[in-house]
Amino acid sequence: MLVRRSLWLRRLLTWHWISSALALFGMLLFALTGFTLNHAGQIPADVRVQTLEQPVPAPLLERLRATAVEADAAPLPASARDWLRDEQGINLPHRDAEWSAFEVYLSLPRPGGDAWLSVDLESGVLLYESTDRGWIAYLNDLHKGRDAGPAWSLFIDAFALICVLFSLTGLAVLGLHARERAAVWPVTGLGVLVPVLLAVLLIH
Repeated sequence: MLVRRSLWLRRLLTWHWISSALALFGMLLFALTGFTLNHAGQIPADVRVQTLEQPVPAPLLERLRATAVEADAAPLPASARDWLRDEQGINLPHRDAEWSAFEVYLSLPRPGGDAWLSVDLESGVLLYESTDRGWIAYLNDLHKGRDAGPAWSLFIDAFALICVLFSLTGLAVLGLHARERAAVWPVTGLGVLVPVLLAVLLIH
């Protein structure tokens, strides 16, 4: 019995330290951004807005008009993205824009900010606006997974599973040590009881 207990303890400790090492940075990030989210109204925002109004070259405008006839939702043509990048300094992701007979509109949400771009197909004028809310807003949006893309969403899922493994192996190690440490279950119970009581009694 003692040998089996020792074997399980070594295995659990191995899984526990590996999961804790993998989760270390993520846990710090999510803990800190949990605090900043909880106090978002008290943290001053550093908002910067960039705007641009620019006529679109005639050949490119004709290409956009032709695309508007063909589709309701499609990415901007490569020539348009190249012109925006090389001439205007605007790097666009490869995503669908909204097309109509009068306008091309592209929404560009991202963590910590937002942007949009439109081209009036009648006047040929490009309007672009980009809002940057600062690095705290960026980290807060990563915490929420807001507009962070599928790769970050996959990371959050994997991180959550690693945290579950870290917590369960820690609980199992506590269980193996409970006979030698009388405070294990009272302290663990307190950790469960406090949030439950707060949720039941003080959240309405």
